[in-house]
Amino acid sequence: MLQIEGVTKRYGDRTAVDDVSFTVGGGRLTGFVGGNGAGKTTTMRIILGVLGADAGEVRLDGSPLGVDGRRRFGYMPEERGLYPKMRVHEQLVYLARLRGMRAGEAAERADELIDRLELTERRNDPIEKLSLGNQQRAQIAAALVHDPEVLVLDEPFSGLDPMAVETVLGVLSEFAARGAPVLFSSHQLDVVERLCDDIVVIGGGRILAAGSREELRERNAGSRWELTVDGDLGWVRTATGVEVIEFDGDHVVFDADPSAAQAVLQRATASDAVHLFGRRRPTLTEIFREVVQ
Repeated sequence: MLQIEGVTKRYGDRTAVDDVSFTVGGGRLTGFVGGNGAGKTTTMRIILGVLGADAGEVRLDGSPLGVDGRRRFGYMPEERGLYPKMRVHEQLVYLARLRGMRAGEAAERADELIDRLELTERRNDPIEKLSLGNQQRAQIAAALVHDPEVLVLDEPFSGLDPMAVETVLGVLSEFAARGAPVLFSSHQLDVVERLCDDIVVIGGGRILAAGSREELRERNAGSRWELTVDGDLGWVRTATGVEVIEFDGDHVVFDADPSAAQAVLQRATASDAVHLFGRRRPTLTEIFREVVQ
């Protein structure tokens, strides 16, 4: 488990991150989302020890995180940092060797990742000759080649097409399944919502929301409801205490307090077969808009 506790970083009069605390559970994919300048990259760099915090602490499995602990990390920066003239396989072997792997082990691990990330036909191409999407896959492979125990990835899905996202997700999920905490940032809220077990929202350098995907959706469900029946629901427009948000014949989304919503349900069940009734849980995009306002 990776724990970030009360981390603060200032640059003169500007506070980049302010009392940031959250947990990345072992075996779970945690999405770290926020707008530009929200504090995501600063937080990640503090976790990795690239930046020092002015206050707070980062802990791994309950112990303060130091140099030895950070050797167990795999990190992918938002800015691509591979050597452009080196070939893909050569690059990965070199990086694995820097992490202490034997030559044969490093080559085998590089081959495995190249195959899993579908770079086989590009294994002997220089990095600079790859498409942006394939450069991104190579950068991800570089973060994983030494078989880390913790993953911290800054915008890993940037530049990837939908099929490539699925490929990368498969690899990251394998790491999580082995118990590794996996933290990644992304601006692609639909991808984060679909992929992540837990979500942390940051804005203005402060944590605005954190929890499991389902907890956040349930917590922010508010007073919005949805109903689907066999018949026509036009009558809901005139129901007392109800504001219709979406209407499509046999399906309606509306705002109401619980008593008014129950009155709608009672009338619906009296005349039609009800297929769906319940709170309309918001998407991550809707939650994000709400908490950052």
